Amino acid sequence: MKTMILPRYVMRAALLAMLGAVVGLWLLQTVFAYLSELDNVNDSYTAMDALHYMLYRSPYFLVQFIPTGALLGAVVGLGLLANHSELTSMRAAGLSLYKIIGWTMIPAVLFVLIALGVNQFVLPIANQKAEIIKSHIQDDKITSVHGYWSVVPRDGGQDVVYISYADSDGKLGETKRYRLDEASNLTAALRADSGIYQHQTNQANQIKSNANAGEYTWQLQGVDEVQISTAGVSRAHDDDRLLSLPIAPTDVHLLTKEPEDMSLTDLYAHGQLMQHQDSRSLRHEVAFWQKLLSPFAVLSLVLVASSFVFGSLRSQGLGLRIVLALLTGLLFSYLTDLTGFIALAAGISPLLMALLPIVISTLAGVYLLKRRQ
Repeated sequence: MKTMILPRYVMRAALLAMLGAVVGLWLLQTVFAYLSELDNVNDSYTAMDALHYMLYRSPYFLVQFIPTGALLGAVVGLGLLANHSELTSMRAAGLSLYKIIGWTMIPAVLFVLIALGVNQFVLPIANQKAEIIKSHIQDDKITSVHGYWSVVPRDGGQDVVYISYADSDGKLGETKRYRLDEASNLTAALRADSGIYQHQTNQANQIKSNANAGEYTWQLQGVDEVQISTAGVSRAHDDDRLLSLPIAPTDVHLLTKEPEDMSLTDLYAHGQLMQHQDSRSLRHEVAFWQKLLSPFAVLSLVLVASSFVFGSLRSQGLGLRIVLALLTGLLFSYLTDLTGFIALAAGISPLLMALLPIVISTLAGVYLLKRRQ
């Protein structure tokens, strides 16, 4: 039991400092953002609407400041222990430097879990509510896409599909499908006035087949089709026809949201949708990997924070350490944004670009710690 007293003491100091830093930065950003939002107040967008908008945006600010808050909190927590010579006593008692850092990282893991939970369950809903307030629209929960194009590979060629309108309620507007052979020659063209999604709950095998192909069954109305072959051109008309298309009502939500507003599972589902359609969205891939790797980003920043404290503990004041922590947090944020832009502009692997700032931060932390030992 006695062996747990020291770890709990270090973890408690780090936890309280991180909590104060994260909450302080979060509240400051929310207040300043609200004051800035007041410039947009008018007859239809009141100060109370702006307040509600900021409250719904506040989870986004929380997630943004958790890495910097963890960095700053680690510096403050360990710095206070250093100022009271408690870290010196721990080292003199034979405690490993990395063991103390490990105790400091345990509270950081708590904030990592909070960030992942907010990203997954709170942020998509909160951002949607904020957009509703900002856009003065009704909360009918129906999303729609307009002018949607997709290219779907198939045996012997590919299909080019155009959908003028689709919504999450399962309705289609004008729909066109052009069928091409392996030589990209047009072999068939189809046009429909409208369509309704078919929930084929009693046809499990067909659903499985459609899902594997990335296509879903719709009932189209007012269908005109032209078949082109060496024998000539034939034309057919049907009032109703079942047709497989590479989009489902659930996909509409994925196609209308900004990557920053989507949860990890939504970003993964978007990637699967793009893969089914033999396409990709680098913006969504960058957002997915940055969110997935965010725990390692926080832990790498805590490692850097520890390097500011250990070493010559009396050579630097706590104020200087805090300034260094804030500058490091800003530098890491800018580096993350820069690598994301490079991935988008140069088409470099989003996973590699998301890992790069974390690797740089970790190597810098290890290097500084070795120098200060």
